Amino acid sequence: MTEASLPRRHFAVLFVALLTVAAGNTALQSVLPAIARVIHIPDMLVAVIFSFSALLWTFSAPYWARQSDRRGRKLLTLIGVAGFGVSMLGCGIVIFAGLQGWLIPVATFGLFAVLRSLFGIFGSASNPAAQAYVAARTSEAERTNALSTLSSAFGLGTIIGPALAPLFILGVAGLAGPLFGFAAIAVVVFFAVARGLPDDDPTHFRSDGNQHGAPSTEPSVAGGATGASAVAADVGRSPRLSLTDARIKPYMIYGFCSGSVQAATGQALGFLIIDRIGHGAALSAQSSISTVFMAGAGATLLAQWGLIPKLRMTPSQMVRWGSVLAAAGTLAIALAHDFHTLVLAYALTSLGYGFARPGFTAGASLAVGQHEQGAVAGAVTQVNGACFVLAPAIGIGLYGLSPNLPYLLGSGALVMLMAFAVANPVLRRELRSLHAHQTD
Repeated sequence: MTEASLPRRHFAVLFVALLTVAAGNTALQSVLPAIARVIHIPDMLVAVIFSFSALLWTFSAPYWARQSDRRGRKLLTLIGVAGFGVSMLGCGIVIFAGLQGWLIPVATFGLFAVLRSLFGIFGSASNPAAQAYVAARTSEAERTNALSTLSSAFGLGTIIGPALAPLFILGVAGLAGPLFGFAAIAVVVFFAVARGLPDDDPTHFRSDGNQHGAPSTEPSVAGGATGASAVAADVGRSPRLSLTDARIKPYMIYGFCSGSVQAATGQALGFLIIDRIGHGAALSAQSSISTVFMAGAGATLLAQWGLIPKLRMTPSQMVRWGSVLAAAGTLAIALAHDFHTLVLAYALTSLGYGFARPGFTAGASLAVGQHEQGAVAGAVTQVNGACFVLAPAIGIGLYGLSPNLPYLLGSGALVMLMAFAVANPVLRRELRSLHAHQTD
């Protein structure tokens, strides 16, 4: 990344926004099994809550991606952070009421699902907006590392979320504390985005390049444009990009399949730790759940911050290695019967996904032209959301049949995905400057 194309302060603001959303969601995922056991909500209904939110995310993501092209990426990032914050606050209030016995379990589940749906509808706005913002301001040579670093916000968030969650379980708030805590953090991040990113709404700029006739004060950006209009130079156009477009279809298949396995096995992990390590004691197992999630997130960051830039890995290399490592780690989870082995197994699994996620994201981005970055970001976000529509319920259902079943089947699916990555000509291609000859 160069200072002229993407100022570090702008990247940092986007990174923190995605980090906050990831941390809050992982914190919720780490405490929700314990909440469900205390309130006596069936395990399957926990999966249904996430599935319903993910379904809404899947349908809303393409809409927000198009709006980010038309209205600017800053506005859509703000909408996503606001949706996350309001959802967390509402869910925290409902969970608190359920823990206090003010709501019966069925009412707690229903209200929680409704308020969680706000995240599915509005929270999906920030991801494609942030990805498109970065992709539009980096060269092809820089983009893989830039998007990998942006994706690592998710990995870092999955460390911070479980680490902070126990600290927020205080006093009368109890297990609802982490939700209130991250709602407050979202308020801070919202104002950081509002003040830290330049206005790139194309409707605010006249054809002469000035914002409402004001003189230009913004620094130049890539492409030689100067002034405030340069910030909006990459928005205003909204091409549609089908998930079946031949250029990105294999990446979408890979992303959906790998993400679905990750969602199914990850959703069952908290219950596995409670039953296998905590011997059914939900509250006493909370620290173990946090430790396992943090170890996995640390391995993800090792891949995205250390190994990918150091080894200069291409998307094709990342998807191959990601499948192999995730398959080995997922199998090891099924075979692990003590806490330390489980930590190492999940860390290996997460190392694999640390390669796979930015691999399919960067590959899809490099496969299309510069003017399609908003559209491909929407496609990636849509696929990421689709992974959580049915997979969590399937994972919990398989777990109910046998605790090892989600992980044995998941490992087998990842091995087949590795074969697909090796055999498919699009995924096998070394994408560095694939469309350097194209004129956008």
